[in-house]
Amino acid sequence: MKSPLEHKRIVLGVTGSIACYKAVDLASKLVQAGAEVNVILTHGAAQFLTPLTFRSITHRPVVTDTFDLNSELAIEHVALAESADIIVIAPATAHTLAKLAQGMADDPLTTTVLATAAPVLVAPAMDAHMYENPAVQANLATLKSRGVTIVGPERGRLASGLWGWGRLAEPATLVSYICTVLGKNGDLADRTIVVSAGGTVEPIDPVRVITNRSSGKMGYAIAEAARDRGARVILVTTPTASALPVPTTVEATVVETVAQMRDAILSSCEVADCLIMAAAVSDFRVANVSDQKIKKTEEGGTGLTLTLLENPDFFVEVPNSVIKVGFAAESQDLMENAQKKIIKKGLEFIVANDITMEGAGFGVDTNKVTLLDKDGSTLDLPLMTKYEVAHHILDKVVGILKRRG
Repeated sequence: MKSPLEHKRIVLGVTGSIACYKAVDLASKLVQAGAEVNVILTHGAAQFLTPLTFRSITHRPVVTDTFDLNSELAIEHVALAESADIIVIAPATAHTLAKLAQGMADDPLTTTVLATAAPVLVAPAMDAHMYENPAVQANLATLKSRGVTIVGPERGRLASGLWGWGRLAEPATLVSYICTVLGKNGDLADRTIVVSAGGTVEPIDPVRVITNRSSGKMGYAIAEAARDRGARVILVTTPTASALPVPTTVEATVVETVAQMRDAILSSCEVADCLIMAAAVSDFRVANVSDQKIKKTEEGGTGLTLTLLENPDFFVEVPNSVIKVGFAAESQDLMENAQKKIIKKGLEFIVANDITMEGAGFGVDTNKVTLLDKDGSTLDLPLMTKYEVAHHILDKVVGILKRRG
């Protein structure tokens, strides 16, 4: 699965806000992800941007008139409404919000929204005082009560010079929410998937720690893919993955030590259908953690000796009702070590990867793995993005869920 947006028909409504320049970037991102994007440009938006701008990006006609007889989409509001997988309005002005809330149909955009059975996502953008106005807040509440997804606005500096709530959500954020809405009825709908990511951190003293090279990218890709298939996703992540943005709508808990990860995982698994342990969990911790920073001797010593204790494997504490999927990131004897982990941890299957292979190590966006079942069967996957690997993992999870009933 390359993209949840591939072959999706998205209607993008653009209204008369100064923030509508961001809609060009949004349209571009959606097209690059494989979506067919049909833009409806309101009269106000056309004062800022021309139809040609969007046509150049989408390679599709741009709707500006409800009854354009020369359009392949005539009558547009009916054709677009029936073909759309989702309608996105970004930016949405206060005026447009009011019309939507009142059920008005006086332009191509509002008539399309009224005529569709597709989900609607609205991203408000306006001056801070306008956004805070009780009338605007009441209109947003009305739309939410009807099932419309509201994204943003964000807080920041506005075109007026004010600082406050009113900035249009960034295009990348909007794309994430669009994927979430489109995936609500996916094959993991009504399922809860717990994913761990990153490398745990064990303290030596208040300054120094023992950790590993895990970037967290694989775990984050799994969390994003599970979200895109309709799952409720709980991500237990570590500071080593803090540079990565948490996927939109994913519930994230940040932990440091193995003990903290254990508590978070076991608590989350009380409501989970599946646990995917992509985190690199420390095998050892320091026996005696210093309360103060350990200093070098002025004369120069013989070095520092640390006594390490083995961390208990909390994976075995996860209830058998939860599907357990593990990872084996190895530098040698890959399949032998992976097979041992399946037995020791009671896994349904394990994702084995040789970290010495180019494109399959830490910190990269690709991976090459073998999926090894507890019955010994294997599936070798070619080098692909971690997001694509994530979907192969989830395909197996879906199959197990179906067998369990």
